[in-house]
Amino acid sequence: MKVSLQNKVVLITGASSGIGALVAKLLADRGAIPVLTARSRDRMLELSSSIQGEHAVYEMDVSSEEQVLEVISQVQLRYGKIDVLLNNAGYGEFVPFTSASLSHFEQMMDVNYMGVVRCTHAVLPDMIQSGSGHIVNVASIAGKLATAKSTGYSATKHAVLGLTNALRQELRGTGVMISAVNPGPIDTPFFHRADPEGTYVHNIRWYMMSPDKVAKGIVSVIERRNAERDLPMTAAIGVRFVQLFPRISDALFGRFMNKK
Repeated sequence: MKVSLQNKVVLITGASSGIGALVAKLLADRGAIPVLTARSRDRMLELSSSIQGEHAVYEMDVSSEEQVLEVISQVQLRYGKIDVLLNNAGYGEFVPFTSASLSHFEQMMDVNYMGVVRCTHAVLPDMIQSGSGHIVNVASIAGKLATAKSTGYSATKHAVLGLTNALRQELRGTGVMISAVNPGPIDTPFFHRADPEGTYVHNIRWYMMSPDKVAKGIVSVIERRNAERDLPMTAAIGVRFVQLFPRISDALFGRFMNKK
């Protein structure tokens, strides 16, 4: 059963491009009020001109607790509520473990995981008090199925999934829902930083999902209040197989999975 998104205030992190930007447009088309947040105000303002209906733009870096608290306070004051928090901000860098500096791990964890923690911690008290709300965390198939050269990135997404699953138990009976969306590779600017030489993209181009498909999947999770969704279906099946038969999977698919 779908819930109506009419007049629902949806705060989106990482909304200046890619999946976040597409989700904002889809939500606006459904009558929601998307609140775009990201570090790049100029790109958000450019996106804003293509969004119909009520929406808002706020510059916010999820690695800054001060900015997160200030922006969320401003949004709550402006609209009186935040119905949905979409934790979408994040990035990846594919580097062999022995070649990666400690800052590689620290900075990625600060954005991808602690960014989720900061935003969730800021919105959750009001949601619990009102007895309603929905937090959607964009994790990754990499949070379930780790591959070579993604030790830092996969660890952040494992952390996001662990947080989501544990918090879901804490929120039972509060009226607040928390969900995880776990996409596989998506054809977005994410890979400009994660894979600057284009090796990984070249090897898995045939398998990459369109941003539209993932954005629609995220909106569907919000509308249906699903606890979790893996994208695409083939990845969901693959994850189940690997979890059940790790040794067999490594022997059969190890070479295929390590395309970086």
